[in-house]
Amino acid sequence: MRNKGTGFVILVMFLCIVGKLFGHAGKTIQDDTQIKTIHVSGNIYMLEGSGGNIGVSAGPDGVLMIDDQFATLSSKIREAVRKINPGEIKFLVNTHHHGDHTGGNKFFSEEAVILAHHNVRKHLSDNGEKQIPGLPIITFEDGLSIHFNDEEIKVIHWAGGHTDGDAVVHFQKSNVVHMGDQMFAGRFPYIDLNDGGDVQKYISNVEALLNKLPEDIIIIPGHGNLSTKADLRIFYSMLVETTDLIRLKIKNGVELNAILKEGLPDKWQDWAWSFISEEKWIKIVYTSFTR
Repeated sequence: MRNKGTGFVILVMFLCIVGKLFGHAGKTIQDDTQIKTIHVSGNIYMLEGSGGNIGVSAGPDGVLMIDDQFATLSSKIREAVRKINPGEIKFLVNTHHHGDHTGGNKFFSEEAVILAHHNVRKHLSDNGEKQIPGLPIITFEDGLSIHFNDEEIKVIHWAGGHTDGDAVVHFQKSNVVHMGDQMFAGRFPYIDLNDGGDVQKYISNVEALLNKLPEDIIIIPGHGNLSTKADLRIFYSMLVETTDLIRLKIKNGVELNAILKEGLPDKWQDWAWSFISEEKWIKIVYTSFTR
C-alpha cells in the first residue's frame, strides 16, 4: 500500500503543475496580448486584441464602445481608448452575450451605461444573481437609436442567427457598421445552436444585410480584418456554397462521419481557424439542419 506521505507529495506536485499551467495561460492573455488601434473613418475606430473586435466612437460627447473582449484585458483596452479620446466612456453596447465580447462588462460598468438586447441580459444573469455587476442596464426588443458624437447610431436586433440576442450597430453619418458575430471575415463562423442560433437564419440575416447596407459601407466584423461589402459577399458565398453542399449530402442520406471524411472543397480550406476548424463547421451545419 502506498504510504500517505507519498500520496500527499504527489498531490502537491500535481497542484503545482496545474497552477503553473493555468497561471501561464492567464499571464499570456493578460500580459502578452497587445491592443491594436485602427482608425476606421471620422470618429470611428476598431480595437483588436484577443476576442471580438471592439468598435469605438470618440468625439465631443465622449466615448461609445461596442463590446469589450475578456476581463483580463480591460485595463489595456481602457488605456487604448484613452489614447484615442481622454473623455469618459458613456455607453457600452454588447452585440451579444459571449464572453469574448462581454468579459469586460464588470470593469466598464463602473463608467459606462451598458446596452444590449434583453436576451443578452437574460443569458448573462442565468446564474441567478440578478444584480451582478456588468449586466446591461438598458435593453431593447427590436432596436434603438443613440444620438451621440454628432450622428445617429442605430442598434438593430437580428434574431436567431448567431444567438437569440445579436445586434448590429450602424453609424449613419460615418457609414460604418459593426456586425458583431454576424460576420467572421475570412473565417468559418461560430453559430451557437444552444442559445438560439440557427445556420439558415444566420445566412438569411447576412443576405438581408447585404441588401440593406450601402455599397461603400465600412464593416467592423465580429472577428477578422476590417472589411468591405465585397468581403461580406465573399463571406455570404462561403456560407451558401458550403451549407448547400452539406444539405445535399444530408438529403441523399450521407452520414456525418462520411461528410467529415469527404470534407469541403479546397477553395474553402483557408477559412478554418483556431476556434472553428473545417470539421467543427461541418458539424455545426449538419446539426443545425438535422435537429
